Amino acid sequence: VLSLCCEACKKVIFHVPSELEADTLVGRVDLNECLQSADFISSSDENFKVLEDGSVYTTSALSLSAGKKTFTILLKDIQEQVQKKIHVSVVEETKKAPKTRHARDTVLKRTKRRWGPIPSVMIENSLGPFPLQIQQVQSDTAQNYTIYYSASGPGIDQDPKGLFYIERETGNIFATRAVDREQYPSFQIICFATTPDGYSPEVPLVHTIRIEDDNDNAPYFTQDLFEFCVPENSRPGVVVGKVIAEDRDEPYTLHTTLKYRIVSQTPPITPAFSLHGDTGVISVLLPQLDRELVPSYTLLVEVRDMAGQPFGLCTTGTVVIKIEDTNDNAPSFKQLQYETRVEENRVSVEILRVSVVDLDEPGSPGSGAVYEIIRGNDDQAFEITTDKNTNEGILCVVKGLDYEAAKQRILVIGVNNEAPYLLAPHSQQLSQSTCSVTVHVLDVDEGPVFKPCLLRLDVKECEDIGTAIGRFVAEDPETGNSEGIRYRIPPGQCNWINIDDKSGEVRTVRVLDRDIGEMRRGQCNVTVLAIDRNGKTGTGTIQVCIVPGNKNFPRIMQTDYIMCRDRKPICLTAEDSDEAPYSAPFVYRITDQRLASMWKLTPHDDNSWYLSPKSDIPYGIYEIPVSVIDNGGKIGENTIRVNLCDCVTPTECDGRTRQLSGGNVTLGLWAILAMILGSLLLLLILITICGCCGAGVMHRQVTDDCANHNLIISNTEAPGEEVMDHNIIPLQNTCGQGGYGVKTGEQQTFEMAKGRGHTLESVKGGGHQTLGSVKEGGGQPMMDTCRYSYSEWHNFTHPRLGEKVHLCRQDEEQKHSEDYLLSYNYEGKGSLAGSVGCCSDQHEEEALDFLDQLEPKFRTLAETCIKR
Repeated sequence: VLSLCCEACKKVIFHVPSELEADTLVGRVDLNECLQSADFISSSDENFKVLEDGSVYTTSALSLSAGKKTFTILLKDIQEQVQKKIHVSVVEETKKAPKTRHARDTVLKRTKRRWGPIPSVMIENSLGPFPLQIQQVQSDTAQNYTIYYSASGPGIDQDPKGLFYIERETGNIFATRAVDREQYPSFQIICFATTPDGYSPEVPLVHTIRIEDDNDNAPYFTQDLFEFCVPENSRPGVVVGKVIAEDRDEPYTLHTTLKYRIVSQTPPITPAFSLHGDTGVISVLLPQLDRELVPSYTLLVEVRDMAGQPFGLCTTGTVVIKIEDTNDNAPSFKQLQYETRVEENRVSVEILRVSVVDLDEPGSPGSGAVYEIIRGNDDQAFEITTDKNTNEGILCVVKGLDYEAAKQRILVIGVNNEAPYLLAPHSQQLSQSTCSVTVHVLDVDEGPVFKPCLLRLDVKECEDIGTAIGRFVAEDPETGNSEGIRYRIPPGQCNWINIDDKSGEVRTVRVLDRDIGEMRRGQCNVTVLAIDRNGKTGTGTIQVCIVPGNKNFPRIMQTDYIMCRDRKPICLTAEDSDEAPYSAPFVYRITDQRLASMWKLTPHDDNSWYLSPKSDIPYGIYEIPVSVIDNGGKIGENTIRVNLCDCVTPTECDGRTRQLSGGNVTLGLWAILAMILGSLLLLLILITICGCCGAGVMHRQVTDDCANHNLIISNTEAPGEEVMDHNIIPLQNTCGQGGYGVKTGEQQTFEMAKGRGHTLESVKGGGHQTLGSVKEGGGQPMMDTCRYSYSEWHNFTHPRLGEKVHLCRQDEEQKHSEDYLLSYNYEGKGSLAGSVGCCSDQHEEEALDFLDQLEPKFRTLAETCIKR
């Protein structure tokens, strides 16, 4: 029979004939390879049975009509709770087609027919008589016979020489003594036939002698004592364990077919267990196993070969089954009432021990007691624990008791087990066992007690020294009053307060300021002692907390500002070192009524307000008094200095601010160099103008050759033509041949010079000051001697040259002119140093777009010039 194992513990294939009779060996499976400790072996197909050695037999005649049949072998290890399966496939073996012999493959050889004897059988432990003839071999040509034999079997370590011999003349083979099959299962005899002269004409003959088994070995248990455990109250059918026996006789015969049975049970009561006759598996039979009644059982078991027939050999063994405990018995108190005493104020002291009765196994979780206080311990003054050695409950006081508050306490204590309670079959649920404990509190003489023991006192910041902030007194628990009690503060604590030794009144001894050293925390704990007439002492704690006060004024961080022509509001932001609620939100007010009519304040957030002018007020420097009121009502006075300047960016007004303010200003090295260079440049311009206009005539004018290049050509030295228009009113020239313009209200007058240039006095009045107004310091005209200082010239020419250079440096496509000379060095704050050559290099008559950007006061002049 062919057996092929494809994968251990999963699939086995047997190749067998298509027709099988009953009790036919199909094959053998290596069970140890899959599960060595298999206690239970079964087949899923009733047509096959599996023995313990893995042999598979048919139980009835079987025909493989479908060519294949599958079933499963189930292996179980009951103790280890392991189960595995082997899938077996019985496949019809394929018949090999007979080989066709060809003429060229045929080899003809003449041989003599040879006699092949069948194997001989010798009964194990045969009684003789010896020598016992086994077999006879003969040869037609030889006359002398000799043998050489070998034995096969497990554990052969002895020389079987002399066990068999052959008669030299007859060829009869004899055994000289009995043979044990367990030692020598079989022998192979090699017979030699020779002629008298020693020639061997025959090929040696191999003859097998098989030792037939005799049931001479009784089965035996693999252990002298089998021990198993099973929980109490287990259900019938629960596997307890398996007994194993072996037999040294020939396997797969009746000599090794074993049967098990229980001979006796101790104690001799109703049978509690059953034993499977074929497998040796022990199972629970009695539905109620109670460890408290019978803690263990002893079974005498028997194993017999010959399938249990009476004439089979047998052996007995011992099995001890211990019943494991489960928590099927609830603990109960030995007493239902307890009484004990304890002095008041004592803590961490044992006052009582309680004990319980539990029928479960001692030391197991099913008998371990767990105690709890069910009622009477709302203040958590008591605690109960378990003594692991005695299983008693230890009741302790963990928080001092007060005799004056309660003279006795009644506690209710309950008990459970460590393991959960398991209700036994056919039994009722039990309620938790409880007992009551009465604790009598004994009165003792106590020291004073502060009520409350912790007093919090809030002190306003910067209170005067000696301010009474509270009172901290203690009481005598026996009398309930404070007579005869004195108070004091032990040294080594923060010295913020003191306490009157008789009344307990608390006063400050320092000015409490949160900005000073140790007071930054804002809190200090002070321990106070109370001493009665008997010297008994009690302690209490005063917690002094400094409450923030409104001691700081709010102030505005930045007070100097520059406001340009866009008049963008200024954001004023104030700060207050006090904490809430004595800081933000702030309220801003302008205290000067005249300035309040010119400026206004609008809220931005809790800390900031916006400052902006109400109307079109004159340019200049304004000092505005602003008061800031914090949330606690404290007012901080501030002065805001605003330079309302005719500028585009604040940097343009830095120099002007210094000039108009008249303050003490220190000029740096670069500023001095810028002034020197500016003076030289101005001197060069004046010399150039004097040379162009003639030696005898000097006009104080600056030609605006970039404003409108259609009015004048820069390189023309002849006098220009006069423009006659009713909008231009000529004025008397009091300064040579020059002219000047005066702004009065909303009207503007100009006097045109012969050279078509605008005089220094006839400048744009919309947002600029004339030289006369600059020198006068106001908006009124001034008739001077035609001499101006460098500051006046600089303030007049600086913004206008910048605008002109900016326009001249761009063409129609808004690109820079190629000959525009960029600045390469810093020559003063806000100075645009560029070439003026571009102003006279634009000859396009059409480039008049810039006239659209002129202010209304210049449009009339521009229109007149364009018409001309």
